[in-house]
Amino acid sequence: MLELGRKLLEKVYNKSGEVTVQNAELDGCNYRDYGLQTKKVLTLLGSIEIRRRYYYDPITRTGKIPFDEMMGIGMSSYSPGVQRAVSRTGAFLAFEVAEKHIRELTGISVDAKTVERITKSLGAEVCTYNNTEENKRMPDTGALDKETLYLCMDGTGIPMNREALAGRKGKRTEEARTREVKLGCIFTQIGQTAEGYPLRQTASTTYFGGIETAEEFGKQVEAAAKERKAAEAKRRCILGDGAAWIWNIADDYFPDAIQIVDLFHAREHYWEVAKMFFESDSKEMHAWTDRRKRELDEGAVTKVIAAMKRLTPKRDEQKQMVDRAIGYFEKHRERMRYKLFREKNLFVGSGVLEAGCRSVIGQRLKQSGMHWSLKGAEAMVALRCCIYSDQWEDFWEKRAA
Repeated sequence: MLELGRKLLEKVYNKSGEVTVQNAELDGCNYRDYGLQTKKVLTLLGSIEIRRRYYYDPITRTGKIPFDEMMGIGMSSYSPGVQRAVSRTGAFLAFEVAEKHIRELTGISVDAKTVERITKSLGAEVCTYNNTEENKRMPDTGALDKETLYLCMDGTGIPMNREALAGRKGKRTEEARTREVKLGCIFTQIGQTAEGYPLRQTASTTYFGGIETAEEFGKQVEAAAKERKAAEAKRRCILGDGAAWIWNIADDYFPDAIQIVDLFHAREHYWEVAKMFFESDSKEMHAWTDRRKRELDEGAVTKVIAAMKRLTPKRDEQKQMVDRAIGYFEKHRERMRYKLFREKNLFVGSGVLEAGCRSVIGQRLKQSGMHWSLKGAEAMVALRCCIYSDQWEDFWEKRAA
């Protein structure tokens, strides 16, 4: 059955490829028809041999094959169907593993290097697609409840190759081993659950990200918010951890938004203090942290800070740790009014983005033994954000058009 389909596809391709294209359709009148050229193309039905017309401009010394562009083959030797199957698989699996799965699922054979090349190439196309004005990377998802819209931001490090790390210093070592991917997501809230918790609207979450400076990422955040019509929401909330770049972006682009520090990140700070001060007394440590938890849930940040100030450091590292924690809570005091936020039926945790960092970034780009190039990592991030934002079909529809 596949063989019959392959022969039929080959005939259809060749009938279309042999048609002469008028010079007016070739961006200038200097292109001349130099006859038919043959090329082998791998399709999901098997390998076919196509004949299509080649045009050459002797003045500019450039050649053109309109049929390849029209059919989505471009400079490659793979049909759009193969490119789609390979890039989708390569976006989720290590390239060596993807090679085996593609052979099992489609019957076609492409080596790991080809999987890598096609996947990264499609990822680069997604980057271009995202940056094109007329393309809606994250279109409005329909008749959404515009009561509350959330924007979450976070960063996570991924292992990079030496070229991508050249001249960069690490946080704890002289040489950096990772580069930070900044990831953002937008979702809308619709009402609440029967238990009274805020409810995220199904299929409203869209992701975007890149290895960028805070300034560059801020522009991407602004564009994403416009595409999701954030200005129409009655309430806009920014959720993040204590990273300064997150709140700088929030202040610059969303000055009227409600700013909330992720509750679970805040808890981590007093837990780090407790582990250092009560390392030999587990019972006392849990009793102390339970009191801080109740205080923080009530939004009583002043009490949390006072409890830390009552601690008596015996070592320099303990003093440094508690000073950092106190500074953190003092700096974000207004962003930790959790009782008030809950009364307003707002999310106080960025679990959606935390899950995104693991699923969109971690599961594919942080596997053991991986070291990414800058272009490769950016292409993979764009590709996976496109898939997880349910924009895969839109991208291919636009590409085909």
